[in-house]
Amino acid sequence: MGDVASCPRPSCPRPWWLDAGRGPPVWQATSPWSAGCQTVRVKVHLIDGTYELFRQHFGQVARHGDAGPYDAAVGVVGSTLQLVTNGATHVGVASDHVIESFRNDLYAGYKTSAGMDPVLLDQIPVMEEALVACGFTTWAMVQWEADDALAAAAAVAEADARVEQVLIVTPDKDLGQCVRGQRVVQYDRRKDEIVDEAAVMAKFGVPPASIADYLALVGDAADGFPGLPGWGAKSAAAVLAKFGSIEAIPASSGDWGLPALRGAEKLAVTLRHQMADALLFKVIATVALDVPVGVVDDWAWSGPTPEFAAVAARLGAPDLADRAARVHARTR
Repeated sequence: MGDVASCPRPSCPRPWWLDAGRGPPVWQATSPWSAGCQTVRVKVHLIDGTYELFRQHFGQVARHGDAGPYDAAVGVVGSTLQLVTNGATHVGVASDHVIESFRNDLYAGYKTSAGMDPVLLDQIPVMEEALVACGFTTWAMVQWEADDALAAAAAVAEADARVEQVLIVTPDKDLGQCVRGQRVVQYDRRKDEIVDEAAVMAKFGVPPASIADYLALVGDAADGFPGLPGWGAKSAAAVLAKFGSIEAIPASSGDWGLPALRGAEKLAVTLRHQMADALLFKVIATVALDVPVGVVDDWAWSGPTPEFAAVAARLGAPDLADRAARVHARTR
């Protein structure tokens, strides 16, 4: 888990939960199922807080022409409460407390916070503090990325037989590697669309297990690595659909058995000469599963903390505290 006490961002404010000696921003609650009937099955919602912050910010700008200093953070808390209103019970939110991560040590070109809107950057710790105060389990990543926390939590939830379904609330293609059948899926809130394993196959031409290999070959502009020259979506899908992983691709295109693939030998030569890059990009594209995220019972929402009213007022959204209280009253 990220240690925000050592956050490298000079302007990062010191939230109340640090002064209270509570450690990293994780709020743990007791699940209703832990003390009662073991046959209760729930859906787990795992939210990409960084993506939601961006979505809220640019949504505000699109609707109103501008956005206030805390509007996006307030919007993330409000949208998370809406999930609970719609029936969510076990919720975890992952955020990039800082944009840089261990991947920047692996590849110099990996994405950084350079050029990002400071209005957005400044709201990341604000969003985290507000979510924690509202009682939501919040993983604020420093060493890892939000994607890693989501992937680790999805693996924990998948291993829990009491969980009916895991919804990873983000359209980010990186998380496609976590999808398992219809039990672990992605949920695109903007499109109100579920992405299951069949949908991953339909979109990328490869199963979830090959998504990191696919991204390594074609590159990911959003994350800052280029892939291999000449390798595009169609060629990567065709080859990986047959061999599954970069390591399993034969060195010679003559052994591929793909006569319809244009420029196959040139692709094979590129892969042979740049195999080290391809494997590095695969490491970068592979989500880490060793993030400490707790267990499913920890993620049950049991209402806002006593501090939430003050936090909401400071963000200029005192009604948010009343809303959280009403949602909690309806879900008890």
